[in-house]
Amino acid sequence: MKKLMMSSIIQAAQIRESARDDCGGVAAEYGVLLAGIVGVVAIAAAALGGRIGGLFDTILP
Repeated sequence: MKKLMMSSIIQAAQIRESARDDCGGVAAEYGVLLAGIVGVVAIAAAALGGRIGGLFDTILP
């Protein structure tokens, strides 16, 4: 009975420890966030590229 109880306590501790280790999940979330930001910047640059270029041409002849 004592051995079974110790085994259960060890398993619970291992489960708790693995639940705290979320480094891979955090890295994946940052990757998705970065991809979204890059996408928004790319769309904005494509949409406003000509206007921004013209603005720089008028400021810096």
